[in-house]
Amino acid sequence: MNKRWTIGKIKEFVENNSESKLLTTEYQGFSQKLQFKCACGSNFEKTFTKFKNNNQRKCDVCEPPKASR
Repeated sequence: MNKRWTIGKIKEFVENNSESKLLTTEYQGFSQKLQFKCACGSNFEKTFTKFKNNNQRKCDVCEPPKASR
């Protein structure tokens, strides 16, 4: 199912599924990096796909990236 994400739906998803806040105000597509503010106060960038599907919902300090295989 191809769900159309809008900036409003993304903001709602972020608020309901993480402690981070969405700072970006426009959404152009799945490859766009969005700005987030972590619960610790740090800002970080992720695509919404990584945020949503890979559970990368915190900054790299609070949740260091996993080592690649």
